[in-house]
Amino acid sequence: MEQKTKIQAEEGKQELVITREFDLPLELLFKAHVEPNLVEQWMGTRVLKLEAKNHGSYQFKTTDAQGNAVFQANGVIHECSPNRKIIRTFEMENTPFGVQLEVLEFEKITAGSSKLNMRIIYESVAKRDQMLKLPFAQGINMAHNRLQEIAGKVTQ
Repeated sequence: MEQKTKIQAEEGKQELVITREFDLPLELLFKAHVEPNLVEQWMGTRVLKLEAKNHGSYQFKTTDAQGNAVFQANGVIHECSPNRKIIRTFEMENTPFGVQLEVLEFEKITAGSSKLNMRIIYESVAKRDQMLKLPFAQGINMAHNRLQEIAGKVTQ
């Protein structure tokens, strides 16, 4: 089955360009990125904090059955322009990847469809390439599939 989320990794560059079209109105796609209860559902993690505003911040955490943290991430939201753009940092704790810069741009296609354009900039080409060796593409596709499914059931 073809993956709907497209990832471009140009040789020698420290960034990824990720695009995905959704059968969701623009406002709903944006809402799925800034409302904690929706983020928890499609990302499959607990949202400890999510200040969807300029100079805001966020924290995510996933634990196993024993309560041990298996995933922790945090960052600063530098810009949050409703239905248009989010610029934020993203750091997975206890990993070698360091902080990355993410630019998410939301684009209306039709009244009922929209597109997410993401640029992720890593500290180095080596760190970007290290991320690509993981099942990153499958993971982001699965997350975006869940986003489509969950947000598709939400009434604005």
